[in-house]
Amino acid sequence: MSNAHLQTLLPRLVRRRLLFQPHWQRLTLPDSDFVDLAWSEDLQQARHKPRVVLFHGLEGSVSSPYAHGLLQACKGRGWLGVVMHFRGCSGEPNRLERIYHSGETGDAGYFLQWLREEWGEVPTAAVGVSLGGNMLACLMGQQGADCLLDAGVVVSAPLMLEPCSLKLEQGFSRVYQRYLLGLLKQNAERKLVAWPGTLPIDLATLRALKKLRDFDDAITARAHGFLDASDYYQRCSAMPLLPDVRKPLLIIHAKDDPFMTNEVIPPPGLLPSNVEYQLTQHGGHVGFVGGTLRKPQMWLEQRIPQWLSTWLDN
Repeated sequence: MSNAHLQTLLPRLVRRRLLFQPHWQRLTLPDSDFVDLAWSEDLQQARHKPRVVLFHGLEGSVSSPYAHGLLQACKGRGWLGVVMHFRGCSGEPNRLERIYHSGETGDAGYFLQWLREEWGEVPTAAVGVSLGGNMLACLMGQQGADCLLDAGVVVSAPLMLEPCSLKLEQGFSRVYQRYLLGLLKQNAERKLVAWPGTLPIDLATLRALKKLRDFDDAITARAHGFLDASDYYQRCSAMPLLPDVRKPLLIIHAKDDPFMTNEVIPPPGLLPSNVEYQLTQHGGHVGFVGGTLRKPQMWLEQRIPQWLSTWLDN
């Protein structure tokens, strides 16, 4: 299918139900806050299997079609999958005066270290989708050869945050901005009700926000020590860190992604030999649907496990 918006929206229409029953676990972080983990199987029984960690997109969760679809595909290959929900994304507001953002790698780094120390060393890969993809690319760039992952995959990631923010303010893409902003505001409101004073904004101001940039100016930047949204976008874009990635990494983008511009395409000579870049003509944003409308096929669920098998099956 060559329609970018149909590609983007179709997975939500055909994947309404979870494909497996998640096994939930709460991980307490060093600062006393928490993240919730959704495992594809009982960790006790599957601790020796190769592992695939999924970092979801903006306001995503294990219920996102790409998340439970990919974990089910990994489960079918004999791998253990887990979604690490960013703070506040599992249905319960986090407690501290912060949330999550595109460049927040501390929680993911801690989780990967905890995973190895508590459950042993087995082949481990990570998949980052959209915001989670930018975060994963930042993490792998920051850690270089010390990264605990054997391989990573980044899908539909806003590797240059500022141009992507501007793109969502134009044309039909404003529909996606309205939807995402609604989710962010809803989650932030739940947090303010549950834990008053934990965001640098009051309810009336929150409800008046009109753009994602407004949210990032008023909340993301101020809660995490950035000057403003532009400073946050500049400092947390993964593109400048890609030359420092030392572990195998596959980056997948669609040229017709309605969330992106061509500025997310790495320029020639930027990527080291261990980073593979795949740009498809069609696919939308985290869509990549093949087959027919009657029998759609989720290409990511074939492509990603196939690519990761080199490191997880050996």
